[in-house]
Amino acid sequence: MITENTAQHIGTEWVNDWNSHDLDKVMSHYSDDIHFTSPFVIKINNDPTGVINSKPALRVYFERALNAYPDLHFELYCILSSVNSIVVYYKSVNNLFAAELMELDEEGKVVKVVAHYGSQ
Repeated sequence: MITENTAQHIGTEWVNDWNSHDLDKVMSHYSDDIHFTSPFVIKINNDPTGVINSKPALRVYFERALNAYPDLHFELYCILSSVNSIVVYYKSVNNLFAAELMELDEEGKVVKVVAHYGSQ
């Protein structure tokens, strides 16, 4: 079980690292064995599957995203915890609401992401 304090720490650090635009810090949150799903993968990578299955490919995608959105700034709303996952709910690019379900391994690294977006 992920405690509320652990979830808050992981989620807050994740948002802060994205807001710093430091790709190495962002990548430090992810396991080498990552499964990442997002509608933004379709847009930024021109990949209709919306899925990334390797850490090197995820890094390339994130680098493209940071270049596409140089003013990227996430506004954290809340972090939810479960047995082996957290949900980070925040305001994303283009004022979209975002919720990312992140499954964590025993070391606290993200092994699976399902990103969700919506407008008001």
